[in-house]
Amino acid sequence: MRKMPHVAEWKKKEVEELANIIKSYPVIALVDVANVPAYPLSKMREKLRGKALLRVSRNTLIELAIKRAAQELGQPELEKLIDHIQGGAGILATEMNPFKLYKLLEESKTPAPAKPGAVVPKDVVIPAGPTSLAPGPLVGEMQALGIPARIDKGKVSIQKDYTVLKAGEVITDQLARILNALGIEPLEVGLNLLAAYEDGIVYTPEVLAIDEEEYINLLQQAYMHAFNLSVNTAYPTGQTIEAIIQKAFLGAKNVAVEAGYVTPETVEDIFGRALRAVLLIAQELPEDLLDEKTKELLNQQAQIAVAAQPQEEKVEEAEAEEEEEEEASEEDALAGLGALFG
Repeated sequence: MRKMPHVAEWKKKEVEELANIIKSYPVIALVDVANVPAYPLSKMREKLRGKALLRVSRNTLIELAIKRAAQELGQPELEKLIDHIQGGAGILATEMNPFKLYKLLEESKTPAPAKPGAVVPKDVVIPAGPTSLAPGPLVGEMQALGIPARIDKGKVSIQKDYTVLKAGEVITDQLARILNALGIEPLEVGLNLLAAYEDGIVYTPEVLAIDEEEYINLLQQAYMHAFNLSVNTAYPTGQTIEAIIQKAFLGAKNVAVEAGYVTPETVEDIFGRALRAVLLIAQELPEDLLDEKTKELLNQQAQIAVAAQPQEEKVEEAEAEEEEEEEASEEDALAGLGALFG
């Protein structure tokens, strides 16, 4: 009979404690702590205090704890987190939603010096300008890599911004020496979120790393499209009812004006249309039949028409001026109408 392997009691207890943590929080994240030194890790714990619980353990024990918690919670989707365990994993349990958690972890990262063999998280650029380096063999190494370095006033100077590494590329021994000599810290120290689980969904960093400004712009565009659709289809909501009523009022007013139906709201527009029609007729009459006021109005109209012609970019401005002139003179023009037809 095959003898079952003995499991240490501390491992059983560890799995039980990890499973209880997982069951106690709505959001469970896996983070990689493999390359985080002890001091930055302790500072990270301080930042997370009151917001999230960080528990570092062995990957195999974390996997067993996830399986146990998934079974006891009746949430088989939770086991999908296991696929994202890598490096030196730790459990981060919180009530914070995954997007806020990811942002907090990214903002908490600090710059770190270059290490040979490390992968850079973003492009590494050596900026143009003077440095504190004295002339030496390092200048030749820079030039061999294509870095535009030269001696200027006894110091090494970089002639223009130069990208030495693209995101995802590995730091070589030579580049590590150069970057450290220049005081450039291309790496980041902090907790890398591997995946987060909430309400049956596993979120990866690619999903959580959103551009907030772009996202807000998209939401604003979606809101305006929905608003316009609601107004144009006369579907009333708390946000669109005022615009719908205004649109209905303007539509009714336009119909009344076109039909010549006089109301307190349409009388000014109707008389304005009548005035413009009368002036069109007056243009065809002999000048000796017109009174001075009517001649003045016709002259004003002619000046406005001439001013509107020279440049296309001034068309809208000229039309606005014409309307202002007409509105300002309509009251005075009513007196001229009496003389014209009296």
